[in-house]
Amino acid sequence: MGAIAHDWYPSHVPDGVVLGERTWVDSSIAFIHHRSVRRPSVWVGNDSGIYRGTYFDLGAQGEVRLGNYTSMIGAVISTGGRVVIGDYVFIGYGTVLADLGEAVPPHSRERLGSRAPAGREISIGDNVWIGTRVTILGGTEIGRDAVIGAGAVVDAMRVPPGTIVAGNPARIVGSVERS
Repeated sequence: MGAIAHDWYPSHVPDGVVLGERTWVDSSIAFIHHRSVRRPSVWVGNDSGIYRGTYFDLGAQGEVRLGNYTSMIGAVISTGGRVVIGDYVFIGYGTVLADLGEAVPPHSRERLGSRAPAGREISIGDNVWIGTRVTILGGTEIGRDAVIGAGAVVDAMRVPPGTIVAGNPARIVGSVERS
């Protein structure tokens, strides 16, 4: 991929990252913890935005797919497995998507090697709104048109399409009305 023309950070976007047309990436520092050998390791659709403070913390087999017209600001995606995010998704500031049950610094993961537990996939459908400071853990499947309330902790939950979830632990608190 190479360098980002407007970037303040003296690095480049890793080879395994594929960015769609008119997609914005604030800085290559978003990939400072990218260690995936997959090709592609990060695939971002067209017209999407990866804004300030977003980080992709990918292990050797980590893979992230973001759809078209998807935006995230200040989010952290930490995966040794797979995270799939649909089209027209908004991920609010300070949100963490992590497929492992514990937080392990990158240098410690390298020492764990093959003893590190395998992650569980995170799947987010189209047209989902995720509020600020949400935590989404492995094994979670969020259906299309869902809303995740600020500060929610979603752990291995199946969120039905068109529902609103909130709380810690997250629970269904309503449904999205359509007009």
